[in-house]
Amino acid sequence: MELVKNLKQSKILKYVFLALIGSIVLAISSKIKIPFYPVPMTMQTFVILVIGIGFGWKLGLATVSLYLFEGIIGLPVFSGTPEKGIGLIYFTGPTMGYLLGFLVAVYISGKFTYDSSVIKNFLKLLLATSFIYFLGMTWLGNLIGWDKPIYQLGAHPFLLAELFKILIATFAINQIKKINKLI
Repeated sequence: MELVKNLKQSKILKYVFLALIGSIVLAISSKIKIPFYPVPMTMQTFVILVIGIGFGWKLGLATVSLYLFEGIIGLPVFSGTPEKGIGLIYFTGPTMGYLLGFLVAVYISGKFTYDSSVIKNFLKLLLATSFIYFLGMTWLGNLIGWDKPIYQLGAHPFLLAELFKILIATFAINQIKKINKLI
């Protein structure tokens, strides 16, 4: 009985550790700006997909939830923090929909099974990523008004970079899935 209890505790500690490491990697990915056309890109959405594929939906959701919690309590983990503010005020700003979309994207990318079909895998990751933009533009439209060019502001400048990141994740799926085997 004691052995079972110790195994459960060590498994929980391992999951907490992995979620913490994942949230740190996600925070780092939000700070790195890679020159890209038409706007610099961060690697956040790529890391969201990697976490979903590699950790699975449960640990993926825990990891992204921890990341969002860290940002809400004021740790400068989000892109643009601390320069553009921190904490709940930053979270509820223009990017809140995108941040909440991370939860949906990590869930979807973690729920899918991936095979050798590059096209199917690409479409699955495209679907997962699309929820980030759908929720992001929905929140942005409600925040700044639907009379503004929401698509032009909230999606268009990032689409080429997103396709690039989804392609990288698609071709790296077999390597990313190895993370799940280690867990």
